[in-house]
Amino acid sequence: MNAELLLACWGMMTLMVLVPGPDWAYIIDAGTRDRTILPALGGILIGYLTAVTAVAVGVGAALAAVPWVLVGLTFAAAGYLAYLGVRILRQPPAIEPVAVGHVERVGSAGHDGSAGQVGSVGRIGIAPDVDRRSWMRFVQGVGVSGLNPKGLLVLVVLLPQFTDAAGAWPIPVQLAALGLIFVGSCALVYSLVGTGARIVLRARPSAVRTLSRISGGAMVLVAVVLVVEQLAHLVGG
Repeated sequence: MNAELLLACWGMMTLMVLVPGPDWAYIIDAGTRDRTILPALGGILIGYLTAVTAVAVGVGAALAAVPWVLVGLTFAAAGYLAYLGVRILRQPPAIEPVAVGHVERVGSAGHDGSAGQVGSVGRIGIAPDVDRRSWMRFVQGVGVSGLNPKGLLVLVVLLPQFTDAAGAWPIPVQLAALGLIFVGSCALVYSLVGTGARIVLRARPSAVRTLSRISGGAMVLVAVVLVVEQLAHLVGG
């Protein structure tokens, strides 16, 4: 493929990813709540990789040709985002990461047998919860990106414009390569966004609840905008 075409595609995809949306809100929430953003980030990327695969094999274009499928996808995405946003607003993160670690260290370093036992039980009880939360973060991330109709439209509408019918690579391969550029841009931008949220957490723990409420409110707002846009389109059509 033409190097200039790939560079132009990367620039366009990066600009699209830089526009705040549900992915931003979700990764910010993960950055302020979790010990690592990797499960949430991995879920978002897997969701987009699935969409890229669908576009490359022609499923995306077929879905785009059926209006009611995109309508259903939009309402499903709006409902899912509203659910996540309301959950975040109702359950702001508890700012006690140091206290938990301190309890574990005190338990393991205690002078009597009972203190050491408490520390062991604490670790045994916490580990499954952490694993379960990481798994849920991953699954939710897949849903956030996989159900994002705007992300699908970007892949369906924009990517074909950067393909070359006379190129040496078949069109599906070109679409897959261009889609991987989009996923790479997502990985870069969302890693920076999530890391930035964690920096805020360390520098100003008191700002965590505010940042979490902003991310939750952003999810609800995006959900409302999706529904309003889709209703306006249906009424206008």
